[in-house]
Amino acid sequence: MLPLEASLPELRAQFPALRRSLPDGRPLLFLDGPAGTQVPQTVIDAIGDYLIQRNANRHGPFLTAIETEGMFATAQQRFAEFMGVTDPDEIVFGPNMTSLTFQMSRALAQTWQPGDEIIVTRLDHDANVSPWVLAARDRGVQVRWVGFRPGTLHLDLESLAEQLTPRTRLVAFGAASNSSGGLNPVKQIVEMVHSVGAFAYVDAVHLGPHRQIQAADWDADFVVCSAYKFFGPHVGILWGRRQWLEQVAAYKVRPAGNAVPDKWMQGTQNHEGIAGAAACVDYLQRWGSHWGNIPLENRGQCLSAAFAAIEAYESQLTRQFLDGLAQLPNFQLIGVGCNANTPGDSSGQSSSPSTAAEHWSSNAGQRVSTFSLRHKTRTATHLAEALAAQGICCWHGHYYALELSEQLGFEPEGMLRIGFVHYNTPAEVDQLLAALAALH
Repeated sequence: MLPLEASLPELRAQFPALRRSLPDGRPLLFLDGPAGTQVPQTVIDAIGDYLIQRNANRHGPFLTAIETEGMFATAQQRFAEFMGVTDPDEIVFGPNMTSLTFQMSRALAQTWQPGDEIIVTRLDHDANVSPWVLAARDRGVQVRWVGFRPGTLHLDLESLAEQLTPRTRLVAFGAASNSSGGLNPVKQIVEMVHSVGAFAYVDAVHLGPHRQIQAADWDADFVVCSAYKFFGPHVGILWGRRQWLEQVAAYKVRPAGNAVPDKWMQGTQNHEGIAGAAACVDYLQRWGSHWGNIPLENRGQCLSAAFAAIEAYESQLTRQFLDGLAQLPNFQLIGVGCNANTPGDSSGQSSSPSTAAEHWSSNAGQRVSTFSLRHKTRTATHLAEALAAQGICCWHGHYYALELSEQLGFEPEGMLRIGFVHYNTPAEVDQLLAALAALH
């Protein structure tokens, strides 16, 4: 048995929401993690403790303000560990990834000139598309688009190579698709971007709950994520190289400091949310300490051990789900692990369930446990509503990956999205498969 699986009863007991049920007593199944995960009690307690014990603004000489400064310092250290970097001052907090990206796009755009170019993708969440497109419009800068490969829906690296020129100033792309669940080779893409002297801006929001973020190893320039996707409250986190955070002029009020990271944190921050966000990193590190038998003082190693256990366990759930889905011919999986009926496949022939299952299992390492589905006759809305009636929480639509849904011809209905995180169970996967099978 995998280490995480052995810990499931104790682990799930830490999440109060997992005890929720429908009015008739049937338990809720939280398979909506791609849009936001549930939170452990330690995170809830950290938020409440901050509000009760040390609720104050920063930079004051009195006790609660001093304690708030200490909380900020701890939070920045935790997220330096989470991002895989060593300098806590490179961590910037904000309302969410979208707001941080709009802020950074506005600032970086001031360094662009007519004739410059930026690159965005048709695979990304729109929070890593529209801020850059709008900034380019305001500065008279050309926008180039990179598509995705049919079938797998991975970013088309050949197209990216063709689009890169000495005029490229920035490439914005995602580490993992919030729609298809596909993983992109971040380090390779960053190398390509840097070969022409451009900035690499990486959206790691969807990667956060499933794989370890490694900003320094990737050699990226900016990486953004959101704590509510990995068991925390609604807080956005941006990591940027110190030299860029120092050199680029921030839009800020005059009394705000000019040192990093304060110059990038506009107005009073969500202090209680930041306290909770730090607690969610601590939650992961404590489990990593347990699973890896590593002293908690070695927090970076603990985090690596946590994500190694999470990846192994979620891969097991992925294989279980994909093998079961192969037996449901009315459903079409969008992205990695697809059968011959996936959009972009020209064969027009459906794989046998056994062949599809083997193919899906062999490709499980190229994705996280997020799945978008289509049905031959039922709409995504109908599927989500039918599952909701049984207490199964999942989403339908385009989930802000608007370009992807449009390119696949799925608008305005979109797809059904299902996601597993480490608190989900094999029994829940079986329950989901049974519910899908009933929607023939």
